[in-house]
Amino acid sequence: MARGGHNKERGDAERKCIVTGEVQPKAGLIRFVVGPDDQVVPDVLGKLPGRGMYVTADRATLDKAGKGQFARSAKKAVKVPDGLAYTVEQLLARRTVDLIALARKAGLAVCGFEKVKGWLAGGERVRVLVQASDGSERGKTKLWTPEGARYFGCLTAAELGLAFGRQTVIHGALATGGLSNRVVEEATKLRGLRENGGDGALGKDKEAR
Repeated sequence: MARGGHNKERGDAERKCIVTGEVQPKAGLIRFVVGPDDQVVPDVLGKLPGRGMYVTADRATLDKAGKGQFARSAKKAVKVPDGLAYTVEQLLARRTVDLIALARKAGLAVCGFEKVKGWLAGGERVRVLVQASDGSERGKTKLWTPEGARYFGCLTAAELGLAFGRQTVIHGALATGGLSNRVVEEATKLRGLRENGGDGALGKDKEAR
């Protein structure tokens, strides 16, 4: 498994992290480009024009990138905006929430303790179990991660609420499918930023229960 928690299961294109020098699948990296004003810009969607600079989705690694690695990679002086790691974190959180919302609209996601428990007990092909980082630990330990599924606890109850069209949500599950795989990729990156002392860190994630 590569750093950033991503498996090379799908034969993804690989890139080298400008900080660690490690080559790994792009899905475990965050892309940056240099804008017209020589400012470093995060490219969460991977679509901005320009030469990409890739950094492992990890808070400590991203902080190091702002101490000269971006300039070395760009081969010129660049401006690294204040709070870049926090900005990236918020962009990833928004991206993860949006993808879960798409999965919900497609009928591939449910929320609420009883509905999630029903999916887990009823043999549904669950790809992701997601629970709010600020939810009750007692309630969260009553659910389990099926074999082959992934668990994430890097979103808050309010963020999960946005994904499911409610004020707050503690428990959610996503069925197997392409959208769920994309959630796994984005949530893995978000976890890498939040579990290592990020501004939005709200408790460490767990791989399984």
